[in-house]
Amino acid sequence: MRLQIENLSYSYGEKAAVDQVSLGVGAGEFVGLIGPNGSGKSTILKNVYRGLIPDSGKMILDGKDIQTMSYRESALKMAVVGQENEVPFDFTVEEIVSMGRSPHKKLFDIDTPRDKQIVHHALEHLGMEHLAKRSYLHLSGGEKQRVLIARAIAQESDFFVLDEPTNHLDISYQMQIFDFIKRLKVTVLAAIHDLNMAALYCDRLYVLKDGRVTMEGKPEKVLTPQTIYEVYGVRSSVETHPVTGRVSITFLPAEIQSKE
Repeated sequence: MRLQIENLSYSYGEKAAVDQVSLGVGAGEFVGLIGPNGSGKSTILKNVYRGLIPDSGKMILDGKDIQTMSYRESALKMAVVGQENEVPFDFTVEEIVSMGRSPHKKLFDIDTPRDKQIVHHALEHLGMEHLAKRSYLHLSGGEKQRVLIARAIAQESDFFVLDEPTNHLDISYQMQIFDFIKRLKVTVLAAIHDLNMAALYCDRLYVLKDGRVTMEGKPEKVLTPQTIYEVYGVRSSVETHPVTGRVSITFLPAEIQSKE
């Protein structure tokens, strides 16, 4: 396993947000965390990328305790796209994406032609090159999120931590981004809100409820009508899609449920 989390716990005050969570992510895997709001998905990821300090437990990345790494070392290994997208100063889109090159530089190094090529490549693949000189602060929420994903790509890390990275995006951009990340063949740990997206792109899923892992496995094992009802309280129909071969979920409105 590239990432092994063992008995991770974290509390906000007296409230346990994550309780004795253990999970693993193998090299090249796309692993999803699913569960309702408040289930602990984002808290786990924030502990992994060191936005929070765990109360207890271990997080081992490539054989080394994440907490003992320098921030530069962890940034070279791990790129992060979180839900928050506010930047306190007025940078251009190009400057924001260029920040992804920082772990590869010393303090006063300037951008090389290769750095600029990598930044341009990241913007191009996300359809943002025409906004390169635009102020980041004046972008829409969805545009800001695409810029942050471009920054993660420019970082050239081979482990992506994604905290619901496509929440603000239209469906075409959601699929474009997930398709692009899959083509990168990097290792991914992602919190995903949309169960159909999780089914389409994830190799394995961990189901979270009340800060604990309740189930783990391939999407077809995990995403059953019974599990979806137990975790989300919603009735659903689950079938294998004839084109993708992946699980496809239809959520049933109350009027249909009442007729069953």
